[in-house]
Amino acid sequence: MARTGLTSQATDFSKWYNEVIIQSKLADYSPVKGCMVIRPHGYGLWERLQSELDAMIKETGHENAYFPLFIPESFFTKEAEHVEGFAPECAVVTHGGGKELEEKLMVRPTSETMIHSMVAKWINSYRDLPMLLNQWANVVRWEMRTRLFLRTTEFLWQEGHTAHATAEEAEEETLKILDMYASLAEDIMAVPVIKGKKTEKEKFAGARWTYCIEAMMKDGKALQAGTSHNLGQNFAKAFNIRFQSKSGSMEHVWQTSWGVSTRLIGALVMAHGDDKGLVLPPKMAPIQAVLVPIWKTDVQRTEVLQAVDKLTDGWKQRWRFKVDDREGYSPGWKFHEWELAGVPVRIELGPKDLEKQQAMLARRDTSEKAPVAWDDLTAEVERTLEAVQTDMLQSARERQEANTHSIDDYAEFKERLAKDNLFVQSHWCGNQDCEDQVQEETKATIACMPFESIRESGKCLVCGAASEERVVFAKSY
Repeated sequence: MARTGLTSQATDFSKWYNEVIIQSKLADYSPVKGCMVIRPHGYGLWERLQSELDAMIKETGHENAYFPLFIPESFFTKEAEHVEGFAPECAVVTHGGGKELEEKLMVRPTSETMIHSMVAKWINSYRDLPMLLNQWANVVRWEMRTRLFLRTTEFLWQEGHTAHATAEEAEEETLKILDMYASLAEDIMAVPVIKGKKTEKEKFAGARWTYCIEAMMKDGKALQAGTSHNLGQNFAKAFNIRFQSKSGSMEHVWQTSWGVSTRLIGALVMAHGDDKGLVLPPKMAPIQAVLVPIWKTDVQRTEVLQAVDKLTDGWKQRWRFKVDDREGYSPGWKFHEWELAGVPVRIELGPKDLEKQQAMLARRDTSEKAPVAWDDLTAEVERTLEAVQTDMLQSARERQEANTHSIDDYAEFKERLAKDNLFVQSHWCGNQDCEDQVQEETKATIACMPFESIRESGKCLVCGAASEERVVFAKSY
């Protein structure tokens, strides 16, 4: 099977990204422009992420449901800011069953309008609140410039939608979900994130405000890894979602929506991958350890595979592993393939290892390789998986810290961003004109106004007006 080497990240990070996704068999280009086919290895990553996040969602009292893919066009016109924000991206169905439809149907770009039309029927009293819903679904947004996982016309995601009796409860929910997303990114994906608030310009269309988690990729660019929106009562008033309070008055509910998507697979690739391919944190890896038996003769094959059976007895209850005993492929070919696939731990066992009653254990993240006695192998694999998970997060965190800088002079700001991708902590007055100017002149945007911002008096990077805190500027995906 022919394979080609990957372009190095230092040479062309974008080209490397596209190549590693194709060669590691995460996804492929679809015959439909802008869409992708998610291959088993890529979908395995999505299933891991889905499994971890779905458990978190349910632990916080939310229930899964499913709503239609098609949304009446009239629903979108009820919330002006929402329709204005999504209209350019909508796919529209005009015919069905060979006939022109009486009302056009929008192919779901997000489900606020459909879900709100239903909860308006289901919510009548304060006893019906809070209503905590989530759905796993596909959405369609007609993107002009697409990129595998990061921005495709159709993608997979989860979207949560909740309704509450008070503004305080809705705000608490919004922040709770943001913390959940941060935990998913850091504890499961080993990707450190910055939690913060989006500017008015960058917030979700129709929201009161938007919170986000932002992650630094290996090339220094930011990737929005999750958003949680406080919708206030905007949609509740548009769809007349009201409830009878304990005092007997009729009031509009307070709502939230939040979601993450398959772009998190892209985040995994760009946050951890290297010139050999993917590097997967053990908690995310569909295969956490692969054992490659090595032999030259039929007798050796029998002896090695018998040892494999004994050594791996009970492993299925401990971690996700695979024995690669395929015929017709050299050990070196297999090593390369599993490195490309990002499997965290590789174990090699050949005739010489049998003589010494040992196996060779290799870490994907550091390329370290060492012999391990059979009696210690199970414990050492488990210890190594834990170490890889911890070390990958620490390595990513150190890289983020090293590429985050405070800059107060606009000329220096422009000069640095012209040469490098980095996170820049700078003062901003809150005026969108200054925000727009920075984007126009540097292509950097305000990734977020971080919760853990540097609270200090200063002057806006652009206009010199008073500012009390720094925001994070970055070039973003």
